[in-house]
Amino acid sequence: MSRIYNFSAGPSAFPETVLKQAQQEMLEWRDSGMSIMEMSHRGKHFSIIAEELQADLRTLLAVPENYKVLFLQGGASAQFSLVPQNILNGNTKACYLNTGAWSDKAISDAKAYCDVVVSVSSESTSFTTIPGAATWNIDKQAAYLHYTSNETIHGVEFHSCPDSQGLPLVCDMSSNILSRKIDVSQYGLIYAGTQKNMGPAGVTVVIVRDDLMGHALKTVPPVFNYAEQAKHQSMLNTPPTYSWYLVGLVLKWLQEQGGVEAIEEHNISKAALLYQAIDRSTLYSNPVEIASRSRMNVPFILADESLDKPFLAAAEANGLVALKGHRLLGGMRASIYNAMPVDGVLALIAFMAEFERTH
Repeated sequence: MSRIYNFSAGPSAFPETVLKQAQQEMLEWRDSGMSIMEMSHRGKHFSIIAEELQADLRTLLAVPENYKVLFLQGGASAQFSLVPQNILNGNTKACYLNTGAWSDKAISDAKAYCDVVVSVSSESTSFTTIPGAATWNIDKQAAYLHYTSNETIHGVEFHSCPDSQGLPLVCDMSSNILSRKIDVSQYGLIYAGTQKNMGPAGVTVVIVRDDLMGHALKTVPPVFNYAEQAKHQSMLNTPPTYSWYLVGLVLKWLQEQGGVEAIEEHNISKAALLYQAIDRSTLYSNPVEIASRSRMNVPFILADESLDKPFLAAAEANGLVALKGHRLLGGMRASIYNAMPVDGVLALIAFMAEFERTH
């Protein structure tokens, strides 16, 4: 069997060593005599997995003691509604930065629970830029400032933590969590779906400062209440146990790579190689301003749109899959998350050069 290079935006490629370990442990985890999928989430064996999962993520991100780390369900999209329901704390306003499709969706969902102040929007530039902080209109009476650190569809990424001007900073970090070093203490709340850099679909990580919990609307069910889930170690109901296990394996793999600082250098190198190849080309182009380019999701356009289908067919024939751009934008998109090896990026660059030569 030969594995292809998977450039999917999510669910995305896994580290191959993680898949092999999961394969080896499918029938029996350690000396338990059973598969993880068969274990009680209250049992002693799964307790070890859950405790290691919590500890490893805290270590990798250096999470301070006054933050809770929750492993929830519903995807990051559920948090678009759950964040305001949990942390508005009687306030009627929240500020949002609109820099792409996912922040736009978060804004839309939040409007059901509060008055949304769009502090800045790059819609006028087709979400190809991140406007300078001097242009932001932050209402200091708002409950929090929300932003999306990496826009998976538009290929735009914040490369530093925004100044929230004293408001609790809330971040959807779904597509670049664990890809770069961050200071968790600068945030009030971080949330992320795991299907990009952390594991399979089905788990959502929420890292929330203690003082922001305990203020949920009375209409919020306990399973969606951060404080209630924190009291029960994210096991108020049965969690997706096998997905937790897989996330745990990815975290251990990341530690083996040298942690977040080491993987960040790896990601910088991969992205630089691909952007350099695009910028040198006359066939391919990237629409995002250089300072705002994502390290995780690289959209690119062919100068002749009629070549899109031949490009995708030839790429797949060469073992390079999931390069079709999002339906909102068209074109191409290469997602090069933590698990994408540099060899995969080099293979893509070589293919793109040959395709350009022959077309």
